[in-house]
Amino acid sequence: MANTTGKKHGGRQKGTPNRLTKELRAALKDILYNEMEKVGGYLEELEPKERLEIIIKLMPYVFPKVENTSHTANEPMDWDIN
Repeated sequence: MANTTGKKHGGRQKGTPNRLTKELRAALKDILYNEMEKVGGYLEELEPKERLEIIIKLMPYVFPKVENTSHTANEPMDWDIN
């Protein structure tokens, strides 16, 4: 018979982390830390063009994206040029 009361019976309590996800994240974190020590050597083995392409692809993960701002109507503008 299906539960039609809307109350949860059994399972994890709210806020309890998933054990498998926690273990997988820990394993991937260890792998990533080990590889980060080798990245410099990997980059040195590449041709300059390839190295630059990799660095450009990694930049969004290090630097925040700059958003365009524009002037809107009825907003005072400061043109104080000295």
